[in-house]
Amino acid sequence: MKDRKQVMSWAMYDWANSAFATTVMAGFFPVFFKEFWSVGVDVNQSTLMLGLTNSAASVLVVIAAPILGAIADQGSCKKRFLICFACLGVLMTSALYFLGEGQWIAACFFFGLGIIGFSGANIFNDSLLPSVAEEDNIDFVSGLGYALGYLGGGILFVINVLMTQKPVWFGLENAVAGVRFSFLTVGLWWGLFTIPLMVWVKEEKNAAKFSESIILSSFHKVGSTFRKIRKLRMTFLFLVAYWLYIDGVDTIIRMAVDFGMSIGFASTDLILALLITQFVGFPSAMFFGKLGEKWDVKNSIFIGILVYIFVTGYGMLMTQKYEFFVLAGIIGLVQGGVQALSRSFYSRLIPPKQEAEFYGFYNMLGKFAAIIGPVLMGVVGIIVRSMGLSANVASRSGIGSIVILFIVGAMLLYKVDEIQGKRDAQMLN
Repeated sequence: MKDRKQVMSWAMYDWANSAFATTVMAGFFPVFFKEFWSVGVDVNQSTLMLGLTNSAASVLVVIAAPILGAIADQGSCKKRFLICFACLGVLMTSALYFLGEGQWIAACFFFGLGIIGFSGANIFNDSLLPSVAEEDNIDFVSGLGYALGYLGGGILFVINVLMTQKPVWFGLENAVAGVRFSFLTVGLWWGLFTIPLMVWVKEEKNAAKFSESIILSSFHKVGSTFRKIRKLRMTFLFLVAYWLYIDGVDTIIRMAVDFGMSIGFASTDLILALLITQFVGFPSAMFFGKLGEKWDVKNSIFIGILVYIFVTGYGMLMTQKYEFFVLAGIIGLVQGGVQALSRSFYSRLIPPKQEAEFYGFYNMLGKFAAIIGPVLMGVVGIIVRSMGLSANVASRSGIGSIVILFIVGAMLLYKVDEIQGKRDAQMLN
């Protein structure tokens, strides 16, 4: 293993930024936006604005990711870009604390910039992985990052939930003050635990220095990178497979709460299920990292996909609250593993010293994820409903349709030859 201090410092960034994903994106912001910042605003208008904010931020990242990746590779500035985006996310998340009731436009603005900071920094954090890990332990290091992310995000989320349920313990007036203060704690947590990466992670340098000419040439390089990906058949095949099965993963993450509410579960039950997933995900991501290192990365991803197929099928049939909690735990067993091993497996299929450029496309697909799944669920639900069946049956059929993404993704992944892909990437470089 390379310098352990570098490895831990890199992995701690997942610990740092997962607080935003858990407390802000998945936990408090959507509810608080409805009940506090957009109070008095037509519910349909606020829903539209929130949706547009998420979409606009994602589109900006999708457009910028390959270009910024190309610039970072040529100018050896992955770490600098990561820090800039992380600082943006930290400042915008902290700024949410200062917004008062009814300030929904400002909330959308800060939240959107926070998403850009979070997503942009992830591109360069992923691209630094080959710099801190050797090929024989890159799966474990990637898994370690996701494991610490689940643990860190879960710990702070527990504290934040307590702030809203027991505000007097923290010297706060009420639950509203608890939620607002939670946004500030996320910003502080994110910034504090980014410091180890800033200090100890070293980036491999290229001969070229950052300049205006590099910026201009990077715009041309994006088209060149896409052409390279098309030539690298195994890389291209993996990206298509990844897009499909990670779309299924993200769809379940995003739609689980809605599905749980539609069959009568309370919001407190859903928060508990989220916490179960977080804390089960901590040891499981590390286990999958070791499994990929000692056994086989692709087969380990297959295990995760098979578990998701089971979860999706069983989700169609569940009726009891405890079943929802059991499925949350099962998802926690494989969610981090699938994400971590996909990240490390991809590193084997890309040319050396072009990591940020290629991870820009990888993260771009990640942002496009959860596009097919929700549409598929909706279409299937409408078709089943039009057949005269109940809304409950239609909802369950919609969830079941996600199995298609996992099956097709697994079939394409099966065709990816890691050895051939690595050979082609080396030759292209």
